Amino acid sequence: MFKNLSLKVILFGFIFTFFSSFGQSYFIGIFNPSIRADLSITHGQFGTIYAAATLLSSFILIWLGKKIDDMNVFKFSIFVVILLSIACYFFSTVKMIPLFFVGIFFLRLSGQGLMSHTATTTVSRFFEKKRGKALSVTWLGLSAAEFILPVLIVFLLTITSWRDIWLGISFLILITLPIVSYLLIKDLKLDSREVSKENKTDNKMIKQWTRSEVVKDFRFYVIALNMLGMPSIATGVFIYQSFILTSKNWGPFIFAQSFMVYSILSVITLSISGFLIDKFTSRKLLIYMNIPLLLAVMVLVFFNNPLSSFFLLGLIGISNGFANILGSSTWAELYGVKYLGGIKAVTTAMMVFATATGAATFGILVDAGYSIEFIGLISGIYITFSLILLIFFRRRMEPTYL
Repeated sequence: MFKNLSLKVILFGFIFTFFSSFGQSYFIGIFNPSIRADLSITHGQFGTIYAAATLLSSFILIWLGKKIDDMNVFKFSIFVVILLSIACYFFSTVKMIPLFFVGIFFLRLSGQGLMSHTATTTVSRFFEKKRGKALSVTWLGLSAAEFILPVLIVFLLTITSWRDIWLGISFLILITLPIVSYLLIKDLKLDSREVSKENKTDNKMIKQWTRSEVVKDFRFYVIALNMLGMPSIATGVFIYQSFILTSKNWGPFIFAQSFMVYSILSVITLSISGFLIDKFTSRKLLIYMNIPLLLAVMVLVFFNNPLSSFFLLGLIGISNGFANILGSSTWAELYGVKYLGGIKAVTTAMMVFATATGAATFGILVDAGYSIEFIGLISGIYITFSLILLIFFRRRMEPTYL
């Protein structure tokens, strides 16, 4: 029974991270030119609205995400699915800037926020001994979407309007995901867990941190500084891909093609990192997470050849593969799983906040006339600073034992 339940939980996580794409920056960024043309707004205005709506969603997520600790997982999942479907439908009808703000808010809250939060919290809580591998398969859902959707959407935009695409997405979500949730996690409860016999005793000795205790721990902020680099910088790159294409004089389809490399390398990294985490622990791998991201922004700064687009997104994909798993498993290792829903509600909100910051910062700098090379240099300085801080405190990154 448990083996079968384990497969169901992993499949549930995979599908939910796939569908979280409809609130992810890389996906919304594909529609950037169409939306700006329809609403007559600039790059900076798009980024500011996107950032403000995302910021608001991050605050709501702190409160709403904690409810997964108190509710039946199946009921919580159905709520998230309905909210995402409504958000996509509403987004397809947006014709005014205030409504665009509302549409982005609900997409970010339900898609990137709650869909990924529901998937990773459920998987992280259920698995212990094989948490790394389980999370790596879970995040393959998003990687699969990143491989398939950009090229598909670019093609669909040549034959239909962006509004019709979002309308179709809304119906797809409403038809498929309730059935998926019912079949896979209908009977899943908080006490349904895969616990390894050899770690059972150790588990009782690890302190189970409450959310209020976690936010007072300095290690939380050292790790968070590193965790937030990836969503912030990647969001800027994804949202302003059309600006990068123009600045570098790359072809219109190069980013869509590069996303395939991004996705492939994300998958490879996800597969490898799952095994590495289970063997060496997440906290020991943290210092390697943002090194490929640092190399990616250096590509952005120093190279202009169209082929460098593949290196740019490929390196971001490697860091993304690490970040997706480490962003879920590290907190469970350090702070336990009893209050993981509440803790991850904060960390997911911070991640969403980082995407808002990235979108706003890139947009403001673009409108102010700064080059993409300058923006890449600023990004590199942030990554380097946070990495040095993590290396300095790396020996303190151990769980507290009772």
